[in-house]
Amino acid sequence: MAQPIDTQLNTIAKSITIRAINLGKKFHTGWLFRNFNYTFVSGNIYAITGPNGSGKSTLLQMLWGQLPSTEGTIGYEIDKKIPEPDALFNHLAIAAPYMDLIDEFTLTEMVDFHFRLKSVWPGYSVKQVIKDMYLEEAAAKPIGNFSSGMKQRLKLALAFYTDVPVVFLDEPGTNLDDQAFQWYLNLLNRLFKNRIIVIASNNNEEYPANAHRISIPDYK
Repeated sequence: MAQPIDTQLNTIAKSITIRAINLGKKFHTGWLFRNFNYTFVSGNIYAITGPNGSGKSTLLQMLWGQLPSTEGTIGYEIDKKIPEPDALFNHLAIAAPYMDLIDEFTLTEMVDFHFRLKSVWPGYSVKQVIKDMYLEEAAAKPIGNFSSGMKQRLKLALAFYTDVPVVFLDEPGTNLDDQAFQWYLNLLNRLFKNRIIVIASNNNEEYPANAHRISIPDYK
């Protein structure tokens, strides 16, 4: 898939830092990980790696505030200010295979609804986002009739084209064919600057070679 030339992608995102201090998560079966200390900084891609069941998705959900930690703390600093916990989600975008979409919405309605809640990347419109997904022919099609690959492409596009400084991607290549996977990699390359992008994956093709790797088994 050829990528359109776009001069709007150099927008400077807000400066942001995420600090995890002595972070740990325990379930009834025992500790997934403990003593996780790490600082995430703008302008970097981070790959959280490990086998299935090691805690990759759990750590992501803790970092974006969905799951509480058993021990330790997570702190955000945006433009040298600490955001209110209730406002934190306004600075994040998420794409994950287990995320729900509204099946009754058409593609256009879904994208329009999303960007009524959060700002679209500068220079883009709902129409342009759909065009960049290469799903223009499906613009009026209900999401419930989409293939799993089309749904994943939509989730990724909504995350990348949201004008926020932090993007979390859980197993981003799920259900993508070779062509769509290349589209994802191109999007990642174009839209990561000045952001924190955190990718949970046990597939090293889903993140660039220069990503900062964090191996969950190191924190058992």
